Amino acid sequence: MPRPYRPYICQTIGEFNDKLGWMMLHAPDFSDREGRYLDHNIDTVFKGFNESIDNLRRKLGEERCAAMRQMSDRMQALFASDPSGTNGGSKAGRQIIREMELMLRRKRAAPNETPPAA
Repeated sequence: MPRPYRPYICQTIGEFNDKLGWMMLHAPDFSDREGRYLDHNIDTVFKGFNESIDNLRRKLGEERCAAMRQMSDRMQALFASDPSGTNGGSKAGRQIIREMELMLRRKRAAPNETPPAA
């Protein structure tokens, strides 16, 4: 029996990096292929993703957090425009995931560095 979907809100940068990997695998539609959850869709996934970014604001820094929120909004629009993965939006959305992963690697390498503009 399906149950309500509650998105997981990341508590650490490592969990956030794991969430990016999960998103890479489940893009572009983020549907619940097993039918375990009600309301598991692109909107609920990105709601949890954005809440995770906000939750990690102190660890990410204001500029990096703002850049990631902008990237998240672009990524959601791209995936929503290409739910079947045929018009290039999904490919562009996955590229944004890679850019976010790179931002996190740079954050770990130089924790006090100002992030590049998105």
